[in-house]
Amino acid sequence: MSKELFSKEKIKNLINEVDKSIEIVNINKFSNDVTIDLLIENFTHKSKAEARNNITEVLSKNFDSNLNFKINFKPKFVDREDSNNQLKNIKNIIAISSAKGGVGKSTVTANIAVTLSKMGFKVGILDADIYGPSMHIMFDLVGRKPLAVDVDGKSKMKPLESYGVKILSIGFFTSMDQAVIWRGPMATKALNQLIFDADWKELDFLLIDLPPGTGDIHLSIVQKLSVNGSIVVSTPQIVAMADARKGISMYRQENINIPVLGLIENMSYFNPPDDKENKYYIFGKDGVKNLSEDFEIPFIGEVPIIQDLRESGDIGRPGALQEDTELSRVFEDITRNMIINLTERNTNLPPTEIVKIKTMAGCS
Repeated sequence: MSKELFSKEKIKNLINEVDKSIEIVNINKFSNDVTIDLLIENFTHKSKAEARNNITEVLSKNFDSNLNFKINFKPKFVDREDSNNQLKNIKNIIAISSAKGGVGKSTVTANIAVTLSKMGFKVGILDADIYGPSMHIMFDLVGRKPLAVDVDGKSKMKPLESYGVKILSIGFFTSMDQAVIWRGPMATKALNQLIFDADWKELDFLLIDLPPGTGDIHLSIVQKLSVNGSIVVSTPQIVAMADARKGISMYRQENINIPVLGLIENMSYFNPPDDKENKYYIFGKDGVKNLSEDFEIPFIGEVPIIQDLRESGDIGRPGALQEDTELSRVFEDITRNMIINLTERNTNLPPTEIVKIKTMAGCS
C-alpha cells in the first residue's frame, strides 16, 4: 500500500480513530515538518505520552517517511455537570499537608488564611484533622458552636468566623479533653458533613488543613472535591522530609494528580533577638529547598523559629495579624508566591478531576 505525501483531512480522521475525545486545533506543514496542536482532557504526563506515541505510530504507517510529526498538547476544559460534589461557590480549594505530625502545618495554614483575608480575599478553613483538630484553638473559638441556618429549605451549619476567616472544625463539637475514637468510615462521614452540610457562601479560598499521613481523610477529600492545588509543609530535618516525600508522591499518583503549588520550610532557623547577626539551623539547613529541587516543585518560603508565632497560636490570634513585623512579612511573601503559582496553574491546567478510585494499588 502506497503512503500519502500529506493530507490534513486524513490526519484528522486518523487522530479521531485513535481517540475521539481529542480535539484538533491546528495542523500546519513547513517543508517536511508537520506540527499538530491538540486539546486533551487528561493532561497527565502519562496520558500525553501514550496519546503522542499512538498518534505518531498511526501517522507514520500512513504517510511518507520523510514527514516529521510534532504533536503539541494543551488542556481541554470540560464542564462536568455530573460533578455534584464540587462546591461551585468556592473559587479555589487548597489542600495543606505535611504527611508528618508536629511540623507546624496548622500554624502555617492559619497564618496564610489571615494573610489572605488581610489582602481582601474571602477565606475559609476546613479543619480536616478529625482526630487532632487545632483551628478552634488558634482562632480563639474554644467552646463556641456553629449555628444552624436554613438554606433553600435545608438545615446547614454556619461556619464560625474569626479575624475575617470562616472556620469549621470537629473541635467545635468536642471538649478539650475528649478523644475522637472513630474508625475511618465514621471520620469520613463527619468530614463530609463539615464540607457539604455547611453554608460557606461565596469564598475565594477554602484552605483544607489535612491531618498527618496519607490515609482515609486524604482519599475522602480528593474523592469529594475538585482541589485546585496543594501545599506541603515540612521542617528541614531528614525524618520530617521522609514523610513529606510520601505526601508529594500521593498528590502525584496517576489517579489523584493534584498539582503541588509549593513547598514551605517551617522552623528553618533560629535568630536570637539579641544576636541578629547569627542564624542557628537547629533542624538542618536548606532541607526543604533541596527537596523542592529534587521534585522540581517551587519553594515558596521559609518560616524561622519565632517565639511570637508559637505564643500567638496558643492565645488564638495568628501572628500574621501583626502589622509590619518579621512574621507578617514572612507570610505575606509565602502567600503571594502561592497566589502566583495558583494563578499560573488555573491558567494552564484544567480543573482537577474528582478522583474515582478504581483500584487500591498505591492507595491502601
